[in-house]
Amino acid sequence: MQKIKSLMARQGLKSPQESMADLSPVENLRIPSKEELRELREQPIDPQAEQEIINSIEEVYFSNDSFDMVQHELEKLPPELNLQELEEYRDKLKRQQSAELERVTALQTNLQLAAVICTNARRQLSVAKEGFTEASLGLLANQRKRQLLTGLLKSLRTIKTLQRTDVRLSEMLEEEDYPGAIQLCLECQKAASTFKHYSCISELNSKLQDTLEQIEEQLDVALSKTCKHFDVSHYTKVQLAYKLLGKTQIAMDQLHMHFTQAIHNTVFQVVLGYVELCAGNADTKFQKMQYKDLCTHITLDSYIPCLTDLCKALWEVMLSYHRTMQWHEEQDTQENTSAESDELVVDRGYVKKKLEHGLTRIWQDVQLKVKAYILGTDMSNFKYDDFIVVLDVISRLMQVGEEFCGSKSEVLQESIKRQSINYFKNYHRARLEELRMFLENETWELCPVKSNFNIAQLHEFKFMGQCRSPSVSPSRQAVSSSTPAQEELFLFQQYLQEGNPFEMHIEHKEEETEDVLASNGYESDELEKSVYQDYDSDSDVPEELKQDYVDEQTGDVPLKSVSRETIRSKKKSDYNLNKTNAPILTNTTLNVIRLVGKYMQMMNILKPIAFDVIHCVSQLFDYYLYAVYTFFGRNDMYESSGLGLISSRLRTTLNRIQESLIDMSVGEAAGVHGPGEDRKEKVPSPHLSQMVVLTNSGTLYGLAQRVVATESLVFLAEQFESLQSHLDTMMPAAKKPFLQQFYSQTVSTASELRKPIYWIVAAKAIDYEQMLLMMAGVKWDIREIMSQHNVYVDVLLKEFEQFNKRLGDVSRHVRIPLPVSNVLWEHCIRLANRTLVEGYANVKKCSNEGRALMQLDFQQFLMKLEKLTDLRPIPDKEFVETYIKAYYLTENDMEQFIKNHREYSMKQLANLVNVCLGSHINKKARQKLLAAIDDIDRPKR
Repeated sequence: MQKIKSLMARQGLKSPQESMADLSPVENLRIPSKEELRELREQPIDPQAEQEIINSIEEVYFSNDSFDMVQHELEKLPPELNLQELEEYRDKLKRQQSAELERVTALQTNLQLAAVICTNARRQLSVAKEGFTEASLGLLANQRKRQLLTGLLKSLRTIKTLQRTDVRLSEMLEEEDYPGAIQLCLECQKAASTFKHYSCISELNSKLQDTLEQIEEQLDVALSKTCKHFDVSHYTKVQLAYKLLGKTQIAMDQLHMHFTQAIHNTVFQVVLGYVELCAGNADTKFQKMQYKDLCTHITLDSYIPCLTDLCKALWEVMLSYHRTMQWHEEQDTQENTSAESDELVVDRGYVKKKLEHGLTRIWQDVQLKVKAYILGTDMSNFKYDDFIVVLDVISRLMQVGEEFCGSKSEVLQESIKRQSINYFKNYHRARLEELRMFLENETWELCPVKSNFNIAQLHEFKFMGQCRSPSVSPSRQAVSSSTPAQEELFLFQQYLQEGNPFEMHIEHKEEETEDVLASNGYESDELEKSVYQDYDSDSDVPEELKQDYVDEQTGDVPLKSVSRETIRSKKKSDYNLNKTNAPILTNTTLNVIRLVGKYMQMMNILKPIAFDVIHCVSQLFDYYLYAVYTFFGRNDMYESSGLGLISSRLRTTLNRIQESLIDMSVGEAAGVHGPGEDRKEKVPSPHLSQMVVLTNSGTLYGLAQRVVATESLVFLAEQFESLQSHLDTMMPAAKKPFLQQFYSQTVSTASELRKPIYWIVAAKAIDYEQMLLMMAGVKWDIREIMSQHNVYVDVLLKEFEQFNKRLGDVSRHVRIPLPVSNVLWEHCIRLANRTLVEGYANVKKCSNEGRALMQLDFQQFLMKLEKLTDLRPIPDKEFVETYIKAYYLTENDMEQFIKNHREYSMKQLANLVNVCLGSHINKKARQKLLAAIDDIDRPKR
C-alpha cells in the first residue's frame, strides 16, 4: 500500500479519501494522454509477465516519499557509460513504470466508483426514513403487544389443564395403562418446563415427579407378575412404559431379579404348604426355616406329590421366561423392518444378551432348588414304583432344562445319581436275597405261558415300546414315523398355551391286565384233547397255529402260519406230545425277567447309573446260573469221566461268580451281616429245596426238574441276548467292554450247562456196569468167524429203548426240546461206546476172529441205535472203531498210534500191547511200547 501511495504522489494523483471528500471526483481525475494509452496498448497483456515486471522493481522505490529516484539511478551508473546498456536499462524502467501505473489507475477508478454508489445510497436511505419507517413503527408495536397477550392467554389455559392432570393419571393407573400415564406425565413435564418462569409451575413439577416415581413402583410390581403368568398384552404395556421412560435396560435387570425371586418364593411356598399340612398342629415355626432345612421335613407319603407340584410351579416360571424371550424376538423382527436409532439398537442388543445369559442363570437356580429337595430326604426305603416316578419326574425336568437352555443338568444328574446309587444298592441287595429265597423254595415246576410269550408283553418292558423316553429329549432322540404329531413337538411347543408336562405324573394309571399265562397249562381245550392223537393228524396242531393270524389281544404283530410238516417234525424230535412250543420257564425265571425289566426302567430314566444297573443285572444272571449249576450240575462223577463236560470258559465263569458274588462263609447270618465291605456285596450260596428229589430212577433222576431249570436258564439267556443292543446304547462308552465280556463269557455259557446237568441222567439211566459184566463173560479167543452178535448188545439196546420210552413219559409233563434230547442221547451213546471200549480193554485173550466179533457186535449196536435216535453222526463212533482196528497194527504203527491217540486210557493202550500184539511181537518190543505208554501218562500224575 505504501508503494502505491508513493507512486500516486509522484504522478500527482489523490488518495481515495481525498477523492471521496470531493463532490466532483471525476473532474479532478487525471486522464492519461493518448500517447501513454497507445504505448500501454502496445505492450503485451500478460498477467504473469506484468507480475514479474512489478516484482523486479527494487524495494527502495517504495521506501518513503522523499526518495530521490533520479539521484538513485544516477548513482547506479557505472564510471564509463555505454549508450546501448543505458537504453536497455531505460526500457526496463519504463516497462516497470507502465505495469505499476496500470494497476494504480484501475484501483483508483474502482474506488471512485464505490464512493459514488455509497453517496447515492445514503441519499435514498434518508428519503425512506422520512417517508415510511417513522409512520409504521406504531402499528408494529401494537401488533406485538397483541401477540404477547394472546400467548399469555394460551399459557394460562395450559397451566389450568396441567393442574387438572392428576385426576386423569389416577384413572389411567387404575386401568393399568402405564404407557398412557407415562406419556401424559412426560408431556406435562415438557409443558411445565416451558412455563417454569411462572411461580405456580414449580409445585406442579414436584407433583409430576412424585407421580412418575409412583408409576415406576407400580411398573415394577406389574413386571414381577409376568414371572409366573405371562400375558402378552400386559407385558407389552409394561415394556412400552419402560421404553417411554428410557429405562429398557434397567427394566431387563429388574426382570431377571424378579425371576430369581419368583423361583425362590415359588419353591418355598410349595414345600412349606406340604410341610405344614403333614405337620398338623405342630408348633414348629416352619416359615422361619431356610428352604434347605424345610425340605428335610417332607414325609415319604407327600414326597412325590410335593415334587410334582414343585416341578409344575417351576415349569410355569420357565415357561413365562420362554414366552418373554419369544415376545422380544418377535419385536426385534418387527423393528428390523423400520429405521432405528442408535440408542434403540444398543437397547435391543443389551436385552438380547441379557435374556440369553439369563437362561443359564435361571436354570441353575431351578437345579439348585430341586437338588436341595432331592437330597433332603433319604429315598433308600422308597417302593420301587415310587422311586421310578421320582426318576421320571426328574428326568422330565432335565428334558425341560435341555430344551430351555441346552443344559445337560449336571447338578440334577449328580444329585439324583447319589440318591439312585444309594437306593439301588439297598434295592439290589434285597432283590438278591429275595432271589435266593425264591431259588431255595423253587420246586422247578413248569410255569405255563402262551406259545407266543415274549418279554415285551410284561408291564416292566412296556417302556421299550413307547415312543416317549422321559430321559431322552427330542433333540437327542429320533422320533418314530409312527409317533403322533403331538409327541413330535418340544415340551415348550406342546404346552405353550395350556397344560403342564408334569400333570401326567399325578394321574393314577390303571394297570393293564397281562395276558401271558396259559389256562391250566394249555392254550385251549382242543389242544388238551389232541395230546394223544397221532403225529400225522392235523388234530395235533392247535387251531391258533393253523390260522394266519393269532389274536391274543396283546397287540402283537400277527404270526405267520406254520407248515404242518414243520410242526410234525419239531414235535416228534422234541417229545412234544401235549404242548405247543411255549417257552419253558419257572416262576423264579419270570420274576428275574420282571426284575431285569425294572432295572432297565431305572437305567433308561437315569443313564448316569447305567453301568451300576447293568452290573447288578449281570449279578442277577450270575446268581441264577450259579444256582442252577449248584443244584443240578455239580457232581464229582463226571470229573473223572474224561468227557470234557465243562468247558474252560464255563469253569472260569463259575469260579469268577463264586469268588465275586458267593459268600462261602459258614452260616447264612455271617454272610448277610458280616463286617467286611466285600461281604456285604456277596450272597450265600443257595440250597436246593428238599421237595426236589433227584435220586428217583422212576423220574429219570429228576429229569423234568432238570429240564425246567436248565431250559429256564437258557430262555433267560435268550432274553438277555435280545436286550443286548438296548443295553449297549445305555452303557457308557468306557464301560462297554464290561458288557461285551458279560455276554461273551457268561450269557453265552448258559447252554453249556446242559452237558453237566443232563450227564448224571444219562449216566444212571442205563446200567453200564451190567454190560461190562456181560462182556467179561464173552469168549473172545474164538477160532472161527461168528455170524451172530453177542447178547450184551441186545441187552444194551433194550436199555436204550427203555430210556427212550421214559423220555416220552417225562415229555407228557414237560416238553423236552430238541437240544435237550440231543444232549441226553449224546451222553448215553458216548457212555455206551466208552463202556464198550472199556469192556474190550478188559479182554485177557483175543483172536482175530474175536476182533471180528467185536466189530460185528458194534455194527449191530449202531444199526439198531440209529432207529432210536435222529442224532447224527453217532457220537464216539470212531472212538470204538479205531480201538478195535488197532489190533491189526504193526509194532511201528502201534508206537505212533500210542502217541496220536491220547483219548484212550493207559489201561486201554496197555491192553492193546499185551493182548492184541503179544502174539506176534517179542518181549523187548512189548516193553518198549509199554514204556511209551508210561511216558504219556507221567505228566498227568
